[in-house]
Amino acid sequence: MTTPTAATPHWTAVCAVQDILPNTGVCALVGQHHIAIFRTGTGQWFALNNIDPRSQASVLARGLIGNLGDRLVVASPLYKQHFDLHTGECLEAPQQSVCTYPVRTEGGQVLVQAS
Repeated sequence: MTTPTAATPHWTAVCAVQDILPNTGVCALVGQHHIAIFRTGTGQWFALNNIDPRSQASVLARGLIGNLGDRLVVASPLYKQHFDLHTGECLEAPQQSVCTYPVRTEGGQVLVQAS
């Protein structure tokens, strides 16, 4: 059995799939990371840093999922910036982009990979 190290991030179960309704998000603390996990209406899963870069509040999981053109985004509930769910890019201010994390479902659980 291999023990995870800082160089080998591991998958962490954060909640049951049924705990995240379609087109909503939840926040989970994974290690030292505040992570927003989103489930779209089409069953896609995304994970971003939950800290709004402008306010430094842990709130992105409460944002609204939608589209701007062909981009799937979440709108920050505080200052309404839009963050691309695929890349974490802030569309209004790219210097305020956030990190993304791998996310998957397995055995009815949502798992996130963060170092």
